[in-house]
Amino acid sequence: MIDWLFLGVALAGGAGAAVRMLLDGVIKQALGNSMPWATNIINISGSFLLGGLTGLLAAHLVAPELQAVLGVGFMGGYTTFSTASVETSRLMQERRWNAAWVNALGLLVVSTAAAAVGLGLGRLLG
Repeated sequence: MIDWLFLGVALAGGAGAAVRMLLDGVIKQALGNSMPWATNIINISGSFLLGGLTGLLAAHLVAPELQAVLGVGFMGGYTTFSTASVETSRLMQERRWNAAWVNALGLLVVSTAAAAVGLGLGRLLG
């Protein structure tokens, strides 16, 4: 028997990764590669969207299965903590200490704030 939830999460994860790859290229072309802007924009927008989805779930406007497919699947494939960590490490290896700290702490603070705003907006809709 096919586990449709598992299949949905897997397919959504692949779609999220594909969207991330596409946006990464577009953002890098527009903003350059001196700082990891693409990864940061993707992770911040993903945090906002996941917060919103969680708020909608809390307001009973989204089924838990859809939250799993979109939250775990799509947003899990779309966002990427590991790439953010590698890019911060790269900045450290280049001895760009200020950029590394701004990247690491800035991403943490801004992503958490984006998730909180998304969560609040999602709950407001309920």
